[in-house]
Amino acid sequence: MQDTPSTTVAGPSRWLACLCLAASMALVGSYVALSKPLTLILPIFLLAWLRFGIGALAMIRWTRRAPDEPRMSGATKRLVFLESLLGNFLFSVLMLNGVKLTSVVATGVIMSGIPACVALLSWIFLKERISTRVAVAIGLAVAGITLFTLARPAADTGGGSTESHWLGNLLIMGAVLCESAYAVIGKRLTGALSARRISALINLWGLALATPLGLYQALSFSFASVPPAYWLLLVFYALAASVWTVWLWMTGLRTIPAAHAGLFTVMLPITAASVGVLFLGEPMTWLQMLAFGIALAGVVLATLPDSSPATASPKPS
Repeated sequence: MQDTPSTTVAGPSRWLACLCLAASMALVGSYVALSKPLTLILPIFLLAWLRFGIGALAMIRWTRRAPDEPRMSGATKRLVFLESLLGNFLFSVLMLNGVKLTSVVATGVIMSGIPACVALLSWIFLKERISTRVAVAIGLAVAGITLFTLARPAADTGGGSTESHWLGNLLIMGAVLCESAYAVIGKRLTGALSARRISALINLWGLALATPLGLYQALSFSFASVPPAYWLLLVFYALAASVWTVWLWMTGLRTIPAAHAGLFTVMLPITAASVGVLFLGEPMTWLQMLAFGIALAGVVLATLPDSSPATASPKPS
């Protein structure tokens, strides 16, 4: 992660960049929630393969290097692969398997720990100092997640066993780690490549990684059994996950310091949980709402700007 680009690209105005970051995380929260019905019909690797394939078709022109864009160095190429492996492929596999076993509401609460996790990974890999405030924020996020898990109603897992519920939560926690690593890597790439090209290249790597198992599952799957409405949902999921969210986030990061961009991940758990409750009929008790509030308090505490000048961390999401 020591690849320092020699050129930079001008970003949008600050208010537009903030809007891009907020819209990106809101879309992530919505597709995380709406992917649950898809996981009940399509095998996981087939679903991931179709998602990357649709994204590749939509972004085929974005793979070209712009005339004013420098050629990728070996370090940049490695970062692009790592960004796709963690933020695209493994995140999708862990998230899709996790949301299949646990509830969308639980998924949203667990993912509210992303900003605190980003701070921890930044301390480990980027040598950024973790203040007392951020340490407290991490504790609040963990406390909120734990309380939510213990307070879940009986119907929260959709009839699943306690064991599957806990496994689903663990898989979502793994997805949080992948998303946080994606955040730490991405800021480097925004200085070396355009937002469009980053989106297209990491999606192509995701397609390559998903193809072997995706093709294997496709050979024995009955595509005729999928209702037409689910194909429309699949197209939305693919475009949101592979195209819109990545482009919006990378565009916003050109203007907003990475140390402050984590604030906008608040939109992810809020949107995911809201979709789960409002559209998928998932329950939420008052105790769970308290747990959600504790976790979000940790999010806000971790992402508030310092009163003293802060060094911008080379991370995005």
